[in-house]
Amino acid sequence: MHQELEWIDAIAPDMIKVLKQRYFVLRQVEWMMPVGRRTLATTLNLSERVMRTETDFLRKQELIVVGTSGMMLTDQGISVLHGLEKVVDNLVGVRQDEQELSRILGIENCLIVSGDSDEQPKVLDAMGKSVAAKLALLLPEGKNLIAVMGGTTMAQVADQLTTRLSIKRDLTFLPARGGVGESVDIQANSISGKMALQTGGNHRALYVPEQLSERTYEPLLEEPSIQEVLGLIKESNAVIHSIGEAMHMAKRRDMSSGIINMLKDDKAVGEAFGYFFDAQGKVVYKIPRIGLQIEDLTHIKCIVAVAGGHSKAEAIVAYMKQLAPKQTWLITDEGAANSILKK
Repeated sequence: MHQELEWIDAIAPDMIKVLKQRYFVLRQVEWMMPVGRRTLATTLNLSERVMRTETDFLRKQELIVVGTSGMMLTDQGISVLHGLEKVVDNLVGVRQDEQELSRILGIENCLIVSGDSDEQPKVLDAMGKSVAAKLALLLPEGKNLIAVMGGTTMAQVADQLTTRLSIKRDLTFLPARGGVGESVDIQANSISGKMALQTGGNHRALYVPEQLSERTYEPLLEEPSIQEVLGLIKESNAVIHSIGEAMHMAKRRDMSSGIINMLKDDKAVGEAFGYFFDAQGKVVYKIPRIGLQIEDLTHIKCIVAVAGGHSKAEAIVAYMKQLAPKQTWLITDEGAANSILKK
């Protein structure tokens, strides 16, 4: 396919330019609908005259409809948009970028979704769909124990999972860690429960606060119900997690000003699994915790990390280069990928 596209570009470059531009207009309408033409032109950095020409064409092709509240895709428009995804990915060189990103980060596989989730929240939905598709390929048939981290990105991923993932599979979703000082709906217990609901799978909860002293949580480990769930977590054959920015995660977890100042002094850039690390991937602080540890990942075959947006680029690089197992699949977006590739 790539060679054929190069031939087309050599003889009719304008055709490819028009195809890409109209594809991006359709994609942006899907993300923002209903949306007005002026807003769309500003978002895509196109003149209103060009936008009028493109949207008039798409309307005549019955790919969009224009109502009082703005433009929306028709069913045919949605079908065309999704059908063109792989073609346009080849046109903009996404596959080559994925291979180069994997090489830079030292992991086996990367998947890049179009857009920047820092600026376009709908990109997180696309990343979630990519996670669902990748799990459908990676998870074996039969019994699967899937450890899940919490966070806003993971909540978006949960929304995109469907019962298709349960075909020929017995899925059990487990929180990879105990609860933390954040909203209940983005804690690992809640996310793993939602994933079970979305897929028709099973769920086991871990009702243990994460931020406890060792002396406090050691007796909890003797509880049979907690021991059972921790045992299942250790036996997980799949893990889904995100990577956060250090300061954002520290504040979200309501950590003390003393620890936050220490993280600043140590130049922490990212967080994953309760480990805070600097730009070189050196762990500068670790939350005393119950659940999955980074060292537990080495024997797990299916690891999917989900993190996007240009603001997370430094954290992604630091984690992937030094802490992530080589078998990790990174699902990211153009915002993060381009920031990493340009360095």
